[in-house]
Amino acid sequence: QVHLVESGGGSVLAGASLRLSCAASGYTISRFCMGWFRQSPGKQREGVATSDKDGTINYAESVKGRFTISRDNSKNTLSLEMSSLQPEDTALYYCAAHVSFGYCLTSPVHFPYWGQGTQVTVSS
Repeated sequence: QVHLVESGGGSVLAGASLRLSCAASGYTISRFCMGWFRQSPGKQREGVATSDKDGTINYAESVKGRFTISRDNSKNTLSLEMSSLQPEDTALYYCAAHVSFGYCLTSPVHFPYWGQGTQVTVSS
């Protein structure tokens, strides 16, 4: 049974940094595409960053240069280092996974495994 648990969210001021973590259990992430998504009230869930099993990484344009996704296959964990946070980054952040096809899919509908989410709130 695949299980994902996020941690590290919080409330910060604009310009601050946060590090989110996702601990996976029930499977080894080395075979999976791992991703971070976020959802704000009234908005659709959107992709933030993905990390494929071969190391390929992709970011949403809105977070390029500010966020860094990383994975530690030996510890079965996924991280998201967020810097220069802005109020528009406020959202519930989710860790998600799908079996890798040699590339990562980007739409949330293609990720069958999800964590419960961790809230990030950025105030101006």
